[in-house]
Order: sequence, then C-alpha cells, then structure tokens
Amino acid sequence: MRRREFISLLGGAAALPLAARAQHPTIPVIGFMSARSPEDSTHLLEAFRRGLAEGGYVEGQNLSIEFRWARGQYDLLPVMAADLVSLRVSVLVAVGGDPSPRAAKRATSTIPIVFGVGGDPISEGLVESFNRPGGNATGDTLYTNIMEPKRLGLLRELVPGVPLVGVLLNPRLAPYQWPQIEEAARNIDQRVFVAKASTDEELAAAFAALSVERVGALLIAADPYFDTRRDRIVGFAERQRLPAIYHFREYAVAGGLISYGVSVTEGYRQRGIYTARILKGEKPADLPVLQPTKFELVINLKTAKALGLDVPLSLQQRADEVFE
Repeated sequence: MRRREFISLLGGAAALPLAARAQHPTIPVIGFMSARSPEDSTHLLEAFRRGLAEGGYVEGQNLSIEFRWARGQYDLLPVMAADLVSLRVSVLVAVGGDPSPRAAKRATSTIPIVFGVGGDPISEGLVESFNRPGGNATGDTLYTNIMEPKRLGLLRELVPGVPLVGVLLNPRLAPYQWPQIEEAARNIDQRVFVAKASTDEELAAAFAALSVERVGALLIAADPYFDTRRDRIVGFAERQRLPAIYHFREYAVAGGLISYGVSVTEGYRQRGIYTARILKGEKPADLPVLQPTKFELVINLKTAKALGLDVPLSLQQRADEVFE
C-alpha cells in the first residue's frame, strides 16, 4: 500500500490544517495518534483544542495537526507512530489508552511526546518519575486501569447479593487489570465470570458467553477498544437487563447505569495545554506528569427505572451527577 493511501485509511489530517500549512510552511505540526476513533472523540478533540487555545495556538491559524486513528485496532499503532515520526512533527500526542504512548515512545527518543495513560507511566517505561519525567515524554494519567476494584465495590453496593458478576476485559490489558479485580472479588466473596474481547468477533462471543452464564451484573473494565464500541456494549446491557458499571461519564450519558472515574475531557484539555507549552520551548523532561484529584460518580436513574432497580439513597447522595 502506498503511503498516501495508508494515511487516508488511518484518517489523515483535516483539509484546513493541510491548506494552512501550505500557506505557512513554518507553522508547527502536531502529530495526534489515538487508539480510539474520531466518531467517539469529538468532545475530546474540542477539549484538546481548548487547551491549545489557552496556550495561544489555534488549528488552521498558527498550528497544523496530523491525525491518526486506530479505531481500537492496537496493531496499527506502531505503524501510525512511525509514520508521524517520519513527518518530523513538532510534538507527538499519543492518547486513547496505554498502547498508544507505548508505541510513540518506541518510535522516537527525540521528538517531544505528550501522552495520556490509564495506569502507571513509570512502570510503562514512559518516564523516570512523576515530578521529573526525564527523557522526551510527559503527560497525565487518568488511573482508569487501577480503579476496577472500586468499581466492583460500587456495583456490589448497587446490587448486593448478585450470585455472579460478569467482567468484560480486553485481553491485552488483562495482565494489568485482572489481578486487581480477582483480589477485590475474593475480598468481598464475590463470584465473577470473565469474558475477553479485543475484536468485534470476540466481543460478539463475549456477549454470548455472558448470556449463557446468566450473570446478574456487569463490570466493563476500562479500555479504549470498548470506548469505540460503547453503544454496542451499553445496548447489550440494556437488552439483557443487566446493571452495569463503566469507567467514563460518556457511558452513563449514552444510557449506561453508572460510571465511576475521572473527567476524560479535562485530561484532554490538560494535554492541549502541555502541547502548547512544549511548542513554546519547554522540555517534557521538566513538566511533571499530572495526576487526577477528583473522581466522578454518575448515575442514570432513567436506566435504573427501566431495569426496575432502586438505587440506594446513600449512593445517589454521593453521586456527582444524576440523570433523571
């Protein structure tokens, strides 16, 4: 496949930035690679652009962005990273889950990288420390990958006495998430059934297995691939009348019962701010890795009513947002 065709397949850059770059060849170019899809990232891009604007950069005026989208297909990420490095972008923004920054870091040790991860960037080999990252990468962690025990506890509080809880995992992140889930389930004496999926075919098989096992509730482990299939997953829980907990507010907005995690849009805004600071001359090695200070509990009472579920008042009172 020729390079131009490959770029077109992955999503390429928007026409406006390309036109702007042709007129102003000296403006900086950002390489933006994500494991997610553009369709489910519109609000995230808005937040990223808002962060850039706070730093004085506006796409199409004094900045160009080359986009690459893996759409949940992690195997594409190394090729995407290599392609953006070959363009000699000014900053490489690697988001949409941990596989994206890993691919970016392997692709370059010189181009500045702004990342977003769900786990520990030190153990991932992205930085030397939170306060002094060292090297060419910095960014933030949303801690989505380490919050599964808390989500399991909230699900148990919401539906106590469920004999079997289903867990939907991406096998590529399972080594990080499953030990925590297994230990948490053991501590509260909760039986769990694990279904794994990283492709559409595996997702359909996972749905079938969860149905056969007749799980009474569902924990969706945080994963970018699942984010790209959000409507399918929420729809499955609705059809099966399963109380389910998710990691981002977007799931509750889409009809999911409950979510617990950080504000992903705020994370993208911060990545825009860091990108602007690097474009102005600051070094990734000197910019601390940001950590969340607030976690959101969101409940969709309309979905609870459709499930015939009474959400405990104590849980409603702790919620940051409730959809009636």
